[in-house]
Amino acid sequence: MYEVEMKVRADHERVRAALNDRGATARDAVTQRDTYYDAPTRSFAETDEALRIRRETRKDTERAVLTYKGPLVGENSKTREEHETGVEDGEIVGSILDSLGFVPVETVEKDREHFSLGEYVVTLDSIAGLGEFVEVETEVPEAEIDSARDGVARTVESLGLDPAAEIQTSYLELLLDDAQ
Repeated sequence: MYEVEMKVRADHERVRAALNDRGATARDAVTQRDTYYDAPTRSFAETDEALRIRRETRKDTERAVLTYKGPLVGENSKTREEHETGVEDGEIVGSILDSLGFVPVETVEKDREHFSLGEYVVTLDSIAGLGEFVEVETEVPEAEIDSARDGVARTVESLGLDPAAEIQTSYLELLLDDAQ
């Protein structure tokens, strides 16, 4: 499966109103702490890959997920192959990665609100140190990537946002750029 996503900066109050007008369904809210790692044998920044441990809290529930994201596919949206799995203990997985020579690069902290809008997930992100963003995404098989990109762009536009303002840079890259 491929994640097809578009991200733009946006005022959350305006987008919440548009979501309400379009009949979107609020799904949940989550706090995430993503620690990104670099490999001992190559630079993920150079290969456009990502490896992270996500620790998330929903209501009173905590969980950890290990995720690998492959390089971007195409130029019109953030589309990439993604593999992830739940892990019992994020701290232990972090220790394993450290022992194997993986190096923590940065931690991204975010508060997220998820909404369902048809076949799309709309996420309102508040990123510590960066501000407010909106992501619209869906997951599809490779054969459906092009039509999914069009659908994501139409959904972004339907929320009163400009698809041309898309930010393909990850939150990690935005934080690292701000630090320089």
